[in-house]
Amino acid sequence: MGELVKTIAKALVDNPDEVFVTEIEGRQSLIVELKVAPEDMGKVIGKQGRIAKAIRTVAKAAATKENKRVVVEIIQ
Repeated sequence: MGELVKTIAKALVDNPDEVFVTEIEGRQSLIVELKVAPEDMGKVIGKQGRIAKAIRTVAKAAATKENKRVVVEIIQ
């Protein structure tokens, strides 16, 4: 799941080397923390959060196949 989020984020930002993903796994859920450069934050979030919502939707769809719940957090 982390690799999927990382691949999507790297395609969106100007500094792909500064994209970091951390996975925190629980029994039924998975938290994916996405960290990007401060100047790329707007590109990952998008207008009114549309891109962030799309990333979360894709991750949730992929997690459904594994019967898991995924939460994508974009952190600074």
